[in-house]
Amino acid sequence: MAPTKSSKISSSASRTAAKKPNVSGLGAPSQLAQSTRKGKKAWRKNIDIQPVEEGLESLRSEERVIGSTLQKQTNDQLFVVDTKGDDRVRKTLPRYSKAELTATKILSQRSAIPAVFSRPTKDAAPSRSKISRADKERLLRIAKRPRKGPFNAIMDHTEFGAGSALIDVSAAVKHSGSYDPWVPEEVEDIADGLEHATKPKIKRPELSHPRDVIEIPAVMEPHQGSSYNPPAAAHEELIIEACKVERRKQEEADRMAEVRRKVAEARARAPNVTDGLPLGMTLDEIPQDDGEPDPEQDAVVPKKPSAPKTKQQRAKALRLRAEKQALAEKAAKKRMLTTIMLAKSIRSSAEKNSQQQHQARLVRQLALKAKLTKGLAGQRLGKYKVLENEIEVQIGEDLSENLRTLKPEGNLFRDRFRSMQQRALIEPRVPVLTTKRAKLKEFEKHAWKRFE
Repeated sequence: MAPTKSSKISSSASRTAAKKPNVSGLGAPSQLAQSTRKGKKAWRKNIDIQPVEEGLESLRSEERVIGSTLQKQTNDQLFVVDTKGDDRVRKTLPRYSKAELTATKILSQRSAIPAVFSRPTKDAAPSRSKISRADKERLLRIAKRPRKGPFNAIMDHTEFGAGSALIDVSAAVKHSGSYDPWVPEEVEDIADGLEHATKPKIKRPELSHPRDVIEIPAVMEPHQGSSYNPPAAAHEELIIEACKVERRKQEEADRMAEVRRKVAEARARAPNVTDGLPLGMTLDEIPQDDGEPDPEQDAVVPKKPSAPKTKQQRAKALRLRAEKQALAEKAAKKRMLTTIMLAKSIRSSAEKNSQQQHQARLVRQLALKAKLTKGLAGQRLGKYKVLENEIEVQIGEDLSENLRTLKPEGNLFRDRFRSMQQRALIEPRVPVLTTKRAKLKEFEKHAWKRFE
């Protein structure tokens, strides 16, 4: 069947439409110029959007230069009333240079959009995790894909170990350079049966040291009353404080003397007091044994023979035991039921007690911390007690009004030593006194003087 004339005209029109593309000046993809726009699909496909693209491109250029579109800018941002000119404008303007290229001028223009960096920066979005070289080679060995070896040579996946992911660098290669053949090996002696025993690793506890809390200075500021020419009020205050300290020491000494006196009186009133034994302890006398046995003590007391229980007695004992066990189980069940009914109250009381204990512990810790800020003076740390500073004060008759007749008080070495103890830099100690041992006497013994 031969084609008609109308079909020839339509086919030629379609070919000419296909050859005439509608190219956008801004670089948009080419679109076919179709004579008909029958249907929504053809209309949307062949519509001309070049004016829209030009408008969007103008908005993008405004955003690149200004940072936002001109429509969004306020009048204060766009216009300014210049009532006074700037004399430094001419000096700051760039000078004309023939050597400067046009490309350099374009690049030197300011832009509100940051430049694109080829290298990653801190502010850039995190990229996807990359596979390491070792993992990549391992995956290539599993897939038996061609991979490059030394000198960019393609490795053969059919050789031994090339297609297995488990074969890796040998231990000799990993530990190469760490073995010295000239160093003697240390052989550890392990007892029999302890070959697999290992010492447990003890974790060191993290405890705060008292010196981290103490806030007292290394050299304390002396009281005004300790001056050679002190004010009257400060001198009287220091004397009262020293009097309180001495009175407290005297009361402690009197109390210890009273305790010793009572012990001595009780020892004197005791009827039987043995030297070398504490008060109230007696020493039993050792009886004199003549070697003859006592017939009364050696007499054997005959045991009373127990009669066997009858069947009725054994049944009665079993019945009584079962009744007692049932009563005990009933009482225990009753106590359990009562505790179940009081579970809420017990839980609330337990929580309340735990909160109170926690608050009390916090209060104690805060009080101890506040006390430690003033130093360790007067507190027991370990075996000994940290001594307090002695109050150095002179009475009114011993005061000197000038430095010529001044008498030194105290000891600087002792003050520095006690200051280090109070700041927990050294441990508290007591002076160790050297004791003189008696000299050994030598005696000459004569064998001819020994008479036997």
